[in-house]
This record gives sequence, structure tokens and C-alpha cells, in this order.
Amino acid sequence: MTCPRAASTIATSNLKLVLGSASPRRRELLAQIGVVPDDVRPADIDETPLKREMPHHYASRLAVEKAAAVTAGADTLILCADTVVAVGRRILEKPDDTTEARNFLTLLSGRRHRVITGVALRLGTRLWKREVETSVQFKRLSDAEITAYVASNEWQGKAGGYAIQGRGAAFIPSINGSYSNVVGLPLAETAALLSGAGYPVTKGLAR
Repeated sequence: MTCPRAASTIATSNLKLVLGSASPRRRELLAQIGVVPDDVRPADIDETPLKREMPHHYASRLAVEKAAAVTAGADTLILCADTVVAVGRRILEKPDDTTEARNFLTLLSGRRHRVITGVALRLGTRLWKREVETSVQFKRLSDAEITAYVASNEWQGKAGGYAIQGRGAAFIPSINGSYSNVVGLPLAETAALLSGAGYPVTKGLAR
């Protein structure tokens, strides 16, 4: 991992930013802190977990691999992230269908789980990365609640099969850690990475 301070000599005025993600949630989160990417180029990589791969390693590895897969010029920062839901060592990816979505919600019901996001920022051969973990408590869900939520289709494209920023908020009495991390991008840590790499985040905050 490159220390952000090592990038202090980068000329910041001409830096561009590419978001290597198709997630509208990540674009919306960045907009909250006044950061608007110059381009969006989703990375196309194999996201299959490695055998016995731990959740932290998986999230970090995918973020780094995504950043490496996006082509950009020498004056362009590439920001990528990967968010996973973990119950113990088990990684809950995005459900493939309603059956898997129901199984995920049943597993999460009445217990605490972790949401882990790996964030990677690349500028040429320089790389900055962070891993952020949030603990999320689910209430005990009834069969009716699970059925209604699955029918809403909000689970589609969501790690773990739920969205804390949507109807899924009704299932979560408490969290410990970054809320934006559960949505898909830990903003404080991402802003620190961008600032350390020379990207003028403070201009966006002043708007």
C-alpha cells in the first residue's frame, strides 16, 4: 500500500477521476461530498471468491483488481470499491434469484453480521487502499416480512440481499461503524484517500 503522503508532489490541478463502478449508489455517495467523477468505467473482472478466501481479503482483492483493470491516462485517478456482507467466514454476494435472496435474509435474521468494503485508488503505478468494516444488527424477521421484501425486488444487485438505504432499513435496529460503508462506499475513508492522492476533495465540500 502506498502512503498517501508520498503523493504530495502530484500536480493536483489537472487530476481527473474515473469511477470504476456501475453502481449508482456509489455515484450518489460521492456526490454527497461534492465529488463528481469525470467518467464512469465499470471494471470487468472475475468476482468468484478464491477457495477458503476470507471476507476482508476478498473485498480488498477485488477492489485492487478492479482498479488495475480500468485503463486511464497518467493524470487520471481510478477509484474502485467492492462491498461484501459476511456472516462469520461466509461471504454473501449478490443473490442470483429470489430463492437465494430469501435464504440470505433468513440467515441474517436476528443476528449481527459484518459489511466490509475494500476501496482502491490508483494513479499510474501508485496504489492506495483501505478496508472498512461496519457491524450491522438485524432484527428477527417473520416469514411475512421476508416474503414481502423479496417481492419488492430491492434485494437485486445488493450484497447480502438487502439495502439499508431502502426498505431494508426497517430490519436494522443498530449499526456500529460507517453507515455509508453499508450503502457501498465509506465516505470519510474514501475522501481521505482522494485527498492524500492530491485530488481536491475540499473544493467539493465548499460548494
